Amino acid sequence: MRDPLPGGVGVSRLCVYDTVTPDGLPGGTPHIHLCCTEAYVVTGGRGSVQTLSGRGFAEHELRAGAVLWFTPGTVHRLVNESDLTIVVVMSNSGLPEAGDAVLTFPPEVLADPDWYAAESALPGGGAPGTDVTTAYRRRDRAIEGFQELRAAVERHGPRAMTEFYAAAAALKRPLLDQWRTRWEDGAYRSAQSTGVQLDALARGDTSHLRDARVNALQRPTEEGRLGMCGLLDTYVPGHHT
Repeated sequence: MRDPLPGGVGVSRLCVYDTVTPDGLPGGTPHIHLCCTEAYVVTGGRGSVQTLSGRGFAEHELRAGAVLWFTPGTVHRLVNESDLTIVVVMSNSGLPEAGDAVLTFPPEVLADPDWYAAESALPGGGAPGTDVTTAYRRRDRAIEGFQELRAAVERHGPRAMTEFYAAAAALKRPLLDQWRTRWEDGAYRSAQSTGVQLDALARGDTSHLRDARVNALQRPTEEGRLGMCGLLDTYVPGHHT
C-alpha cells in the first residue's frame, strides 16, 4: 500500500470536452463542490473557466502555466477554446468520487432527488469506454440550469444563489456521514500526523525520519473515465498500476 498524496489531496489529469453546448461554447459541465477546494494547473491548450459565487459571475482565462483555485460553493464551468488540458488537484481526496458535486440542473430537477439521480447518472458510472454521448446530454442539461442561475445572479446579485445552495445541500445530506469518515481517514489524519511529528521533533525524537520512503505511480490508475468536465485520468495511491 502506498502512502497518501501530500495533505490527502486527489490528483487527476483532465482533457476538457471540446463539443459545443447549447449556448454555443465548447466545454464541460457546470457544477459545485460542497466541501472541496479545487485547483487547476493548466498544462496545455487554452480556454477559460466561468464561475458563479458570492461575488457574482466571473470568467478567468486559462493558458499553459496558469494556476487557478476556488473554494466550495463556486459554480465552475470550463470552456475549451483549443485542446485545453489540466492537472486537477482536489482537497479531501475521495470526496468528489464519493459524490461531493452537484450539477446545475434546472430547479425542478434539483428539488427531486430521484429525478436528479436519473439525470446525472452515467452508464457504468462513466467507466472508460462508456459512450460519451450520455455525458454530453447530462452536461447540456446542466448548461440550461447554469444559464438560468447566471441570469438570476445578474438580476438579483449573489442572493440568487441561496435556493440553489439549499437544494444542493439537501440532495447530499444522506452522504454526509460517509464524507466525514473519508475526511477523517484522509486529509484530517494527514494534518494530524504533522502535529505528531512536530511534537516528536520538539522532544528530539527523529524516529519517523528513519521510516522515510518513496512512492511512485508510473501511469494513471485509470484512464479515460467520463468526468463532468472531460476525460479523466486518475491517480489513486492505494491502487497498483
